[in-house]
Amino acid sequence: MNNSRKFILLFWLLLGSLSFSSCEEASKILEDLGLSNEEVITGLKTALNVGTDTSVTRLSALDGYYKDDIVKILLPKEAEPVYNVLSSIPGGQSLLNNAVMAINRAAEDAAPEAKTIFVEAITGISIADGFTILNGGDTAATIYLADKTKIPLTDLFKPKIQSSLSKPLVLNTSAEKAYTDLINAYNTASLGGILWPEIKTNSLSQHVTEKALEGLFVKVGDEERKIRRDPLHRVSEILKKVFGE
Repeated sequence: MNNSRKFILLFWLLLGSLSFSSCEEASKILEDLGLSNEEVITGLKTALNVGTDTSVTRLSALDGYYKDDIVKILLPKEAEPVYNVLSSIPGGQSLLNNAVMAINRAAEDAAPEAKTIFVEAITGISIADGFTILNGGDTAATIYLADKTKIPLTDLFKPKIQSSLSKPLVLNTSAEKAYTDLINAYNTASLGGILWPEIKTNSLSQHVTEKALEGLFVKVGDEERKIRRDPLHRVSEILKKVFGE
C-alpha cells in the first residue's frame, strides 16, 4: 500500500469513526482499497512475529549483544566512574572487559524468554489497534508492542536475568562475580575512598534487565522498518499486500 492509499485509508477511517452507522460501511472502504479488516490485522501480526522472532534469535546468539555497538550493555550508572580510573586499578582493563562481556552474555542467555510474552501481545491486536499501527510511523507496531509488553516482560526478565547473571558464562566466572571483582578492585584502589568515592550500590540486575529489553525493542523496530520500506523483507504474500506499493 503506497503512502497516498494509506492517507486515504486513515482519513476515511477517522471520518468513519465519527459518522459511519455500521462496521459494514468502514469495511466497504477497505474493500475498495483491496484490503479486508482481517488482512490488515494478519499483516501486522505477521510483521511483528517476523520482527520479534528475528530479533530474539539474533540477540540470543553468541555476541548478539556483546558485538553489536547499538545494543551492547555497558556498566550500570553507579559504576561509570570506573572508566575514568582504569589505569589506576591493577588489571583494570581486563577486569572491565570480563565484566562487560559477562553482562552481555547474561542478556543473550535471557533473550529467548521474550517470545512467549510477545506472542500473547501480538495475538491481542484489535482492529482499532491495527489501523492505528498501519498508518503510524515506521516503528508504530514496535511502539505498540513495547507499550503492551513492558511490564510483563520486565517481570519475566528480572528472575531470568538474575539467574543468567549468576551463571559462569565467561571464563567459568559469572557476571555477578566479574562485576563484583571489578568494583572491589576499584574500591581498593581508591584507598578507602580517599582518592575517589567508593562504589557502594549495585543495580546490576535491574540495569541489565532494562538494557536487554531496550536493545530488544531497538532490533524489533529495525525489522519493522525494513518490512515497511524494503520489499525484499516482505517475506510472505500478506506482508506484500498490506505493506506493498
